[in-house]
Amino acid sequence: MDTVEQLAPMLSAQQWATLRVLVDLIIPADDVPGGWEAGVGEYLRRQFQGALQPALPLYRDGLDALEREAHTRGGDSFAMLDSGAQEALLHQIEVGEVLVEWSVSAAGFFAMVVEHVMEGFYSDPANGGNRGAVAWNMIGFEVHG
Repeated sequence: MDTVEQLAPMLSAQQWATLRVLVDLIIPADDVPGGWEAGVGEYLRRQFQGALQPALPLYRDGLDALEREAHTRGGDSFAMLDSGAQEALLHQIEVGEVLVEWSVSAAGFFAMVVEHVMEGFYSDPANGGNRGAVAWNMIGFEVHG
């Protein structure tokens, strides 16, 4: 499993911790691994060095704003809130109902993260995500060759 140390320095340790929780809220574990365990963090790390490099400032600003929002609403970091409070906060962000100033669109940030998390979860495992083709197996996609 990816550790924050392996993923740094594109994001701070706090930003990676927040992103990890966010990924697992978007794709929670059930009979298949959640998003992070399925390699979405590794997918994002690789993409931050390539195609998503221009999005890094948006990620940094959005993750920092999410932390400020969590502290304002719940008095704790996003990762330390209980799952119900995390989900409620994400719903407020998704609809743009924020209490702190965001330098990026809160709803736009959330939509971008969801899109990238889904890309990582369902992508070719060679891209770092979809570890063990877990998503492909889940949807019945047969890997040949």
